[in-house]
Amino acid sequence: MGIFPPCSSKESLGNLLGTVCGKIRDVPKIKQIKIKGTIVLMKKNVMDVTDLGASLLDRFHEVFGKGVSFQLISANHGDPEKGNRGKLGKKAYLEDWVSKLTSLSAKDDATFSIEFPWDESFGAPGAFIIRNQHHSQFYLKTVTLEDVPEHGQLHFVCNSWIYPQHRYKYDRVFFPNKAYLPSDTPEPLRIYREEELTNLRGNSSGMLKEWDRVYDYAFYNDLGSPEKGKKFARPVIGGSKEYPYPRRGRTGRPPNKKDPDSESRLSLLNFNIYVPRNENFNQVKLSDLAGYALKSAGPGMLPELKSVFDKTINEFDTFQDVLNLFEGAIKFPELDKIREYIPLELLKELIRSDGEQLLNFPTPDVIKENKRAWRTDEEFGREMLAGVNPVLVRRLQEFPPTSKLDPQVYGNQNSTITREHIEKYMNGLTVDEAIEKHKLFILDHHDALMTYLRRINTTTTKTYASRTILLLQDDGTMKPIAIELSLPHEEGDLRGPISEVFTPSEHGTENSIWQLAKAYVAVNDSGYHQLICHWLNTHAVIEPFIIATNRQLSVLHPIYKLLQPHFRDTMNINARARHILINAGGVLERIFFPAQYCMEMCSAIYKNWNFIEQGLPEDLIKRGMAVQDSSQPHGLKLVIEDYPYAVDGLEIWSAIEAWVEDYCRIYYPTDDKVQGDIELQKWWTELREEGHGDLKDEQWWPKMQTRDELIKACTITIWVASALHAAVNFGQYAYMGYLPNRPTVSRRLMPKPGTSEFEELESNPELAFLKTITPQLQSVVLLSLIEMLSRHSTDEIYIGQRDTPHWTADKQPQEAFKQFSDALVEIETRILERNSDKALRNRTGPINVPYTLLYPNTSDSSRQRM
Repeated sequence: MGIFPPCSSKESLGNLLGTVCGKIRDVPKIKQIKIKGTIVLMKKNVMDVTDLGASLLDRFHEVFGKGVSFQLISANHGDPEKGNRGKLGKKAYLEDWVSKLTSLSAKDDATFSIEFPWDESFGAPGAFIIRNQHHSQFYLKTVTLEDVPEHGQLHFVCNSWIYPQHRYKYDRVFFPNKAYLPSDTPEPLRIYREEELTNLRGNSSGMLKEWDRVYDYAFYNDLGSPEKGKKFARPVIGGSKEYPYPRRGRTGRPPNKKDPDSESRLSLLNFNIYVPRNENFNQVKLSDLAGYALKSAGPGMLPELKSVFDKTINEFDTFQDVLNLFEGAIKFPELDKIREYIPLELLKELIRSDGEQLLNFPTPDVIKENKRAWRTDEEFGREMLAGVNPVLVRRLQEFPPTSKLDPQVYGNQNSTITREHIEKYMNGLTVDEAIEKHKLFILDHHDALMTYLRRINTTTTKTYASRTILLLQDDGTMKPIAIELSLPHEEGDLRGPISEVFTPSEHGTENSIWQLAKAYVAVNDSGYHQLICHWLNTHAVIEPFIIATNRQLSVLHPIYKLLQPHFRDTMNINARARHILINAGGVLERIFFPAQYCMEMCSAIYKNWNFIEQGLPEDLIKRGMAVQDSSQPHGLKLVIEDYPYAVDGLEIWSAIEAWVEDYCRIYYPTDDKVQGDIELQKWWTELREEGHGDLKDEQWWPKMQTRDELIKACTITIWVASALHAAVNFGQYAYMGYLPNRPTVSRRLMPKPGTSEFEELESNPELAFLKTITPQLQSVVLLSLIEMLSRHSTDEIYIGQRDTPHWTADKQPQEAFKQFSDALVEIETRILERNSDKALRNRTGPINVPYTLLYPNTSDSSRQRM
């Protein structure tokens, strides 16, 4: 049946047409407007080739009408026929693509003006769809809309790689910088929000490709290379009671042909390890990593390195040999040899702009002003409070020190240090008096090492479990007064350890023995620092937070916006670490004392990891380094007033906590809001049950039912990912760069009287010391690694900063963040003042290196950062 009824005459038809036309004229006209916008992007950026080929193909696509299109999505009006998803505007295209991008260098941004057709009746746009019909990917940085109805200016902070559309099974959708809890999201945007999270979660199957954006979990089953033989096979770390561990990001690579439980590995110089593309390094950081791979594994390097030293291959003969690493550059091998392994464009990146040769190492801070001060007992003790690993020393509360190892398995592992050993060095105090006055401290590397020491010492490593007793002096410095070195008993663990106690001496062979005893302690502390305090407690434990945050919290979620800046580059760094650092035969196994047992030992220590205790106040209280005191600024009184890490750290912690509390109160006025946030609840459940699934039943996990629990969890997460990581990472080269100060391995045990080694110790103590610690080639590899780890990239984002002022459109969070940034500036001033106070001897120590590892660095990029 038609829209017109039957007509009996031309007149009636005319009247009807007139009526219909009048009604049509009465329908409101759709008002089409143009919303002006600005697009900022960066074209594809690779290191080994130019973009010439991609540009030619892009030109071809442009000629045939295929380019980059945008469609705005309404936040106010949904389409009932499409699940009430926001209505779409007409497509807008980028113009002058080829002419703009081909005129730019690979590092430059390109800015495009664009006009979006928009139906004014749709209200304000709340998202957009982008489709890339070009041949190659590009990096979309920002989209800014002008004169938006009901809004004015609207900012989209994208920071995402956009691959050609055929790579995706869905549309790429971006949201503006407004934060919404799930229940507060405009109805037309909810389905887009939910679909985006679904896309990021993937389907947990198949090998992931570089354009995939999937965040998923896997065990550490990618460390071994069993196809190379039993020596390179490694157990699966994570997913079992024997080897618990945090989860890593899944790559989906096929199983190893030799061991189906292990994942196949890539070749050493192949860094195409899957991580979600937005987590990938920029060019600067990738070149740093590739440079390290070249330094440590370039086949043309070893002959050149071996020719540098004058006497014995792979041995330092004198401390001056070690100093020559910094005072005389190692020559760069012939470029022709290296080109066989490294593309030319990459090679250009490896040579610094200042012309510095690849293997010319800067002088570490620890020996800049005084080449011998590192050997003093005061500096040895100070570095436990203000060095690269100031997070382990604890107050001694019982004597002698006891072990927590099961005596039914390991016998009596309690310390053999006696009062007679130490009281003569205690300035007239008895042990009981010193304990009562909070004067005795311990650096305890006994229990953690003893369970693996028998196996470790079957390798080239020959070392001890250790306990170091220190006395707090009246001037606030720490003095080591006894070192206990222990080995497993030759007749079995039930016999307990074989232990020997060493005490200070300033002269002769006794001093040489004391220096060696301190070196064994430094070896233990270096390995524990790198594996546990640095890798496990900051990198590995944070990766599940990153994965869960991207899988369960929308980019619109306020907690996503709070946490995400602190996760920058971590997944990619971790993936590269699995590739060349913690893998079988990797750098950590070759350079640090646990050798092939590195990750097994790391797993054993993770069994006792406690999320709540990662917060600084809880950590200090647990170690006996602080007591609760409500009259103090941070509610704690430090046992050692001049404890630079704790003093600076508590100020940073309190600033982070205040910022997180201010922020969370904006979006969560009541506990009900926390309980009713479906994304937040899924995030926390998945983090506990999947990301840290091996510890999911521990009672210390917050229940995430109150705002206070949310504030605590976010504060700890930010602290670990920023300040704690800065404290244990960025001082590595300053203190470890000179290997005699913090050797990473010991190759022989303490010389015994009557042996040739003891005679050498008596006649040439420098050579005996150097023959015990990290040798030449491993030192060069380690210097390459820690120099890279300690260096800051040119695009570093510091705590208290954001990479854009438009990180949120909400005014209250902006004001709270400004207060946070201002607080950090005040902390900077106080840190500099403390470093200038000569009465605070631990701030600089005998080596005269100010403690700046927790300096927030709000403006001065020459200082350490978080």
